[in-house]
Amino acid sequence: MEKTVVELFAGVGGFRCGLNNVQLKDDKVTENGNWKFVWANQWEPATKTQDAYNCYGTRFGFEDVSNIDIFEVDKKSIPDHTLLVGGFPCQDYSVAQTLSSSKGIEGKKGVLWWAIEEVLSVKKPPFVLLENVDRLLLSPAKQRGRDFGMILRSFYDNGYNVEWRVINAGEYGLPQKRRRTYIFAYHKSTNYYKEMQKTEDRDVIFKEGIFVKQFPIKDEYEAITKSNISEYKDLVEVSNMFKCDFYNAGIMNGGKIYTVKIKSNFNLVYPLRKIREENEVEEKYFLTEAQIEKFSVLKGSKKIPRVKPNGEPYFYTEGSMPFPDNLDAPARTMLTSEGGISRTTHVIEDYKTKRPRLLTPIECERINQFPDNWTNTGMTNKKRNFMMGNALVVGIIKKIGIEIEKIISNEN
Repeated sequence: MEKTVVELFAGVGGFRCGLNNVQLKDDKVTENGNWKFVWANQWEPATKTQDAYNCYGTRFGFEDVSNIDIFEVDKKSIPDHTLLVGGFPCQDYSVAQTLSSSKGIEGKKGVLWWAIEEVLSVKKPPFVLLENVDRLLLSPAKQRGRDFGMILRSFYDNGYNVEWRVINAGEYGLPQKRRRTYIFAYHKSTNYYKEMQKTEDRDVIFKEGIFVKQFPIKDEYEAITKSNISEYKDLVEVSNMFKCDFYNAGIMNGGKIYTVKIKSNFNLVYPLRKIREENEVEEKYFLTEAQIEKFSVLKGSKKIPRVKPNGEPYFYTEGSMPFPDNLDAPARTMLTSEGGISRTTHVIEDYKTKRPRLLTPIECERINQFPDNWTNTGMTNKKRNFMMGNALVVGIIKKIGIEIEKIISNEN
C-alpha cells in the first residue's frame, strides 16, 4: 500500500511537517519522510489575502494545493490516497432535515465536517487522521456529546471504526500545553480493521491502539461510558436524540462506543526557555513601563463585583498567572491573539537583557515545532502569530505518523 496523503484545511502545513519531518534551511525545504502528499486544500473564506495558502504553496509548491472552497471541489477529482488528514474547526454539527433518497441527509451549510464526510463517502481512504479542539467531545452544552456522536455515526455509515485521544502536548515532552482531540479512523477493507475487531475494547486504549504506544497512560481509568451509535435510525435521529459523556480516550467498534477517562504517564518536561532566541531581539518586542503595568493587572488575581441580568449581584473572579511566564514549564496554549495586550499573551524574560518582552514569530513557530521562519513568506508578524495560534503541535503528528507507517507496512 502506497503512503499517499491528502491534506484538508491544510493551513501552513502542520500535518505535512510532522509526517515528513520537514526541515527549512536557506529557504529550501527538505522532506525526510516516506509520505507523498498528492493533493491539499486550503481556503480562507473571511479574507482576501490567502496567507496560509501562500505559505503552504511557497514551501511545498503550488501545483497540488487547491485554493477554492472545499464545498466547491468535485470530490471525485481528488486523487486516490492512503491517508486523509486535516484539522477542521469545531462547529455546530446538527442536521435539520432528510432530503430525497438520492441525496440522503444534508448538514448545516458551511459546517466543514460535511466536506470531510463527502470525501469519506466518495474516496473511501483506508486511513484518516483528524485534529480538533478538546471541547469537540463535550459540545453542545444542551445535548452533551451530540456533535462527536454525529462524527462517529458518519464514520460508521461509511464503513470505519474509530479511535480517539485528547492529548496535551506539554504532558509528553513537547513545548506547549496544547490539548487537542486526535481522531484515527480505519476502513473495514483494511487488515488493521480486522485485527482491531479481535481486540478487547480496554486493550485498544491501554495496550494495542495507535495512541498508547507513543503517548503512554496510567493503567487505570477514572470514569467509563458505553453507548451504541448504530442503534439510531440515521443522522437526523442522532442529531435530535443522541447524548453521551465522551472522555479523553475511546474507540468506536462496529458502532459500539467505549470511552474512558485516563491520565498520561510521562515525565519529560520541555521548558519554555529552550525556545528563546539567543541573539539580539528587536526593541519593538520589549514591553514599555505602561505595558508592564497593564500586563500586571491583566495577569493578576481579580474579584470584581458585577450584576446578573436579573439584578442579582455576584463576584467575577480570576486567579493570578505567572508574569513573566515560567521558563521552566512548557508554553501555555498559544491563541490566535498572541502578541496582543491580553491576559493570554506570553511574556518572557529576554535571554540577553533579562527584560520582559513578547514572543517573536520564530519563537511562536518553535512552540509548535515548525522550522524557524516557516511563516516568513510575506505575511505580517501579527498574521504569523495568528497562524501559529491556529496550528497544531508538529511533534504530535510526527509520533502518530510513526505508528501509522507501521500499520501500513502490515497492510502490505
